[in-house]
Amino acid sequence: MIEKTMPIPTGDGAMSTFIVYPERGGPHPVVLFLMDAPGMREELRNMSRRLASAGYYVMTSQLYYRDVEEFNVFETGDRERMTELMGHLSNAKVVDDCRAMLAVAADDPAADADRVGTVGYCMSGPFTLAVAAAIPDQVKAAASIHGVRLATDADDSPHRHLGSIAGEVYVGCAEHDEHAPNDMVEEFAAALASSGIAGEVEWYPGTEHGFAFAERPQYNLAASERHWERLHALFQRTLQH
Repeated sequence: MIEKTMPIPTGDGAMSTFIVYPERGGPHPVVLFLMDAPGMREELRNMSRRLASAGYYVMTSQLYYRDVEEFNVFETGDRERMTELMGHLSNAKVVDDCRAMLAVAADDPAADADRVGTVGYCMSGPFTLAVAAAIPDQVKAAASIHGVRLATDADDSPHRHLGSIAGEVYVGCAEHDEHAPNDMVEEFAAALASSGIAGEVEWYPGTEHGFAFAERPQYNLAASERHWERLHALFQRTLQH
C-alpha cells in the first residue's frame, strides 16, 4: 500500500488529506471517505486502508481545517468545541472540499477521478449525498452510514436533491439513533423511493448511532461487518468496471 498525507489547497486554506491506495493495478477508482464529527484520527485512517486494500484510491480530509489544523475529540474531550466546529460546516462547503480533492486525484496517475464513490458517517451522511448530487458526472455511488440530517426543512436537505444524483445510493441506519430519528429516516426513504434513482435504505436491528466504529462503545461487530459488506458490494458494482 502507498500512503501519503498532503495539504490540498482550497478557497479557504490548506486541507490536510490522508491518501492511501494499492501499489499495483492502477489507476484506481477514487473513494472520498468523509470524516465523522470527532475529527481525524488513526481509526479513520485504518478504515481508509481497509477500503484501499480492495482496490481504491481513498482520500480522507480534516474537514475542520478552516478553524483548526488538527482536532480529535477523543484526545481533547472538548465536545463543546466539536459542536462548534460541526456548526461551521455545510453541504456547500464540503462539496467545495470534495471538488478540491478530486482535482488532486485527477492529476495523479494512480487515480481514476472519473469513477468516484463517497462514504460518510454520522455528520457526513448528508455531505456524501450532497456531493453525489453536486458532482453527478463523476460520483457513481454514495453511502451514508448512521447519517444525520437526511431529511430536514432546509433547502439543501439531501432528500430534496435526490433527483440530481446519477449514481447509486446506500443508506444504512441504526435502529436506535437519537441523532437520526426513525421518522426522519422514513421521510428520506419515501423521497428515495419516489426519486427514481437506484438506492436502498437499510435498518440495522439492535444497533445504536456509531455502530460501525470499532473504538466506540456502541460498536456492533456483526453490524459493522455488514456495513463493510454493503460498501464493498456497492463500490464493486458501480466503480470496478
